[in-house]
Amino acid sequence: MSVIIPRPGEFGKKMKALAEGGLEDLQVLTDFDRTLTKAIINGEQVPSIMKLLRSGPYLSPEYNAAADALAAKYHPIEVNLELPYETRRKAMEEWWTTHFDLLVKSGLNRKHLEQLVSDKKFQFRDGALKAVDYLHKHDVPLVVISSSGIGETIPMLLEKQGRLYDNVHVITNEYNWDKKGNAKSVKGPAIHVMNKDEGALRKNPVFKTIKDRKNVILLGDSIDDLKMIGDFKYDQLLSIGFLDVNTEANRAAYHKAFDVVLEGDESFSYVNEILGTIKWKR
Repeated sequence: MSVIIPRPGEFGKKMKALAEGGLEDLQVLTDFDRTLTKAIINGEQVPSIMKLLRSGPYLSPEYNAAADALAAKYHPIEVNLELPYETRRKAMEEWWTTHFDLLVKSGLNRKHLEQLVSDKKFQFRDGALKAVDYLHKHDVPLVVISSSGIGETIPMLLEKQGRLYDNVHVITNEYNWDKKGNAKSVKGPAIHVMNKDEGALRKNPVFKTIKDRKNVILLGDSIDDLKMIGDFKYDQLLSIGFLDVNTEANRAAYHKAFDVVLEGDESFSYVNEILGTIKWKR
C-alpha cells in the first residue's frame, strides 16, 4: 500500500476532529471515474464513462471520430496543471458543451446507456463497495459528483451492484429524453471537471440532507475534484487523492493539495480504515 500523508500533524488534528464529531456529523463527497472505480486494469488505463462511450460501438463511427477529435484538442489542456486556471476552465466549458450537443445530434438513446453499463471495463476499486455498504449501514450521506456521468449511467452502475441506497446521492449531467428515449438536451448547465464548485451541492435537493453535517471526507483523482466542496461551510475537511497516472510529474502538486495521497491504483483499504475510526457519538 502506498499511502502518503504530506502533513502528519495537520492530518492528526483533522482525524481527531472527525472522531469527536462522530458519524452523525459526517458526509462523504466523492468523484466517480477512477475514484470509486479502478484507474488501471491489467496494466492498462481504464477509460472514463465519457471516453468509453466515444470509443465503443454504441453510436456511429462519425460520432466516435468527432468525439475523439474533441478529446485530442481539449484533454491535453485539462491535464496540464501549468496552464492558468481560467484557460483550462474555459476550454472545459467549450469541450463539454460541444460534446453534449454532438451526443444529441448523434442520436444518444437510453438503450445506449444500458449497453454502456454492461461493459466489463467498469470495475469498482477493491474495497469501494465495502465503503458504500458501511456508509449505508450508518446512514452517512454519500454524495457522488461526476462530470463524466452521462444521464443515469452512474445510478445504473450502482444499482447493478445492488448499491443504489437511499443515502447515496448522484449529481451529474442529466438529459431531457423524449418518449422514444432519445436525448433532447442537457438539464441545466453542463457539469465539467472544473466547475464542480459552482453550487452543485447547494443547488441540489441533497443539500437539505447534508447542510448540518459539517465534517467532510472528500475523495478524488484530480486536484480539481477538491472544488466539489464549493462554498459549503464545513468545520473539518479531510481530502484523499488517488494518484494513479503521471505519478512523478504530479506527485508534488498532489502532496500539496491533499491531506492523504494514495499512489498506484490503490484500493479503498485505507479509506475504510479511516471510516472505521469514526463512531456514533449518541
